[in-house]
Amino acid sequence: MPILRALFGLLLILALPAKALAQDNSLSYYPSRPVRIVVGFGPGSAADLTARVLAQRLSQTMGQQFFIENKPGGGSTVAAEQVVRGPKDGTTLFVGTVANVINAVLQPDLTFDFAKDFTPIVYATSSPNILVVHPSTGVSSVKELIALAKAHPDKVFYGSSGVGTSPHLSGELFSPASTVLQYVASGQLKALASSETTRASAAPDLPTVAEAGLPGFDTSVWFGLVAPAGTPHEIIDRLAHAVDDALQNEAVISSLHAAGLDIKGGTPEAFGAFIATETKKWNEVATAAGLRK
Repeated sequence: MPILRALFGLLLILALPAKALAQDNSLSYYPSRPVRIVVGFGPGSAADLTARVLAQRLSQTMGQQFFIENKPGGGSTVAAEQVVRGPKDGTTLFVGTVANVINAVLQPDLTFDFAKDFTPIVYATSSPNILVVHPSTGVSSVKELIALAKAHPDKVFYGSSGVGTSPHLSGELFSPASTVLQYVASGQLKALASSETTRASAAPDLPTVAEAGLPGFDTSVWFGLVAPAGTPHEIIDRLAHAVDDALQNEAVISSLHAAGLDIKGGTPEAFGAFIATETKKWNEVATAAGLRK
């Protein structure tokens, strides 16, 4: 009996590390199939460019193909609804953007909750909104624009890419850099300031709105990878490390900067906290602007 007891104990000791080893090794096979990154906007958009640059790098470093599926519609809502109902095994990812947070704020009747039904992976890139005016206004600074608006409140209007978009709500707080800087360069528009807390890499000489006289002003169009909630934590961590490493690659940085995108990066937890902050901010802006349903 003592011999059998000792033998049984030995088998238990040997079995535990073997099980743990099997679990660790199972993760080394991820991804064992191609990984789809769904983008809620069309080819050539900033969300699409972010995804394509990262997909190319991840395909190289993770030994499996990462490919893009564009599914525009509803300000990225159509794509989000598809992904949230998809597999929770790391084979289907989504490019979450500021549009998804704003949609959640303005459309409380959506069939999913962006903050709860997706798990953050990495905050990847951002592009600041750029405050521009027509040269004929004679305005050269944010302060001059404010003074003009106060003097002629019925004559100063602003345009955006649509109701409920980030440029629209940025205007309520007071258009992305990749969209308008070409017109600034040609002289058709005059740039006054960028909307993030730090200067845009695409326009380093352009002051921020905060620097120009409105402290605390911070809006941008941002992009990050998320997965359906319920995706194993180990897969999220592996993806997060791979994406964060990719964002430090010189070729990736060069490609994203050329598209007018600023590099972010960080942990899933940091991205989750950022999404929570963004949700709170846009909730307050939409409420103040009377845009809530």
